Amino acid sequence: MNTKNGNCLIIFTRNPELGVGKRRLAKTVGDEAAFEIYKFLLAHTRQITKDLKATKQVWYSEQVHKNDDWDHMLYDKYVQEGADLGIRMEHAFQEAFKNHDHVIIIGSDLQDMNQADLEKAFEQLESHDAVIGPAEDGGYYLLGFTKKLVQGVFQDKEWGAASVLEKTLGNLKNVNYAVLEERNDVDYYEDIKDIPVFQQFLKHI
Repeated sequence: MNTKNGNCLIIFTRNPELGVGKRRLAKTVGDEAAFEIYKFLLAHTRQITKDLKATKQVWYSEQVHKNDDWDHMLYDKYVQEGADLGIRMEHAFQEAFKNHDHVIIIGSDLQDMNQADLEKAFEQLESHDAVIGPAEDGGYYLLGFTKKLVQGVFQDKEWGAASVLEKTLGNLKNVNYAVLEERNDVDYYEDIKDIPVFQQFLKHI
């Protein structure tokens, strides 16, 4: 297992399954293309995290896959717990804070992110209580805290709505937080239709 240290990266991922996940994208590109795109995004997430100097945790939506492409020598593996996304994220943070001072969570659907972004986020937590990475759609692609969560940050949110970022920034107003560069996460066809790396999955459209 990973050597414990001050930094912990939580990666939330959905167990890849045809016809499950990326439903908004699948409405336009179809189930098979959405499935291939998600596997491509998972591979990108592994590429930008595998060399990161931090404890890395993969939290699966349904069940742990022990022998999948997430190398168990690099990634600790868990199953998300809770009725909605906020509860599941809060639980993961609480578990990570038992052994780490700086904890960051990301999803697994960001082609528009690299290892340097993650390193910068952890650097910000050296001097801030929190760090957030705004997504173009009004949500966030990254959220991190030093030593403890800010109260209310995972409550009263309509997950997937454009109001999530604004409401979360409201929760952070009384702490010292850093804001990263805006990034584009992949939820809809419009998010990828003009990006060259995704054209291989869109030839049928």
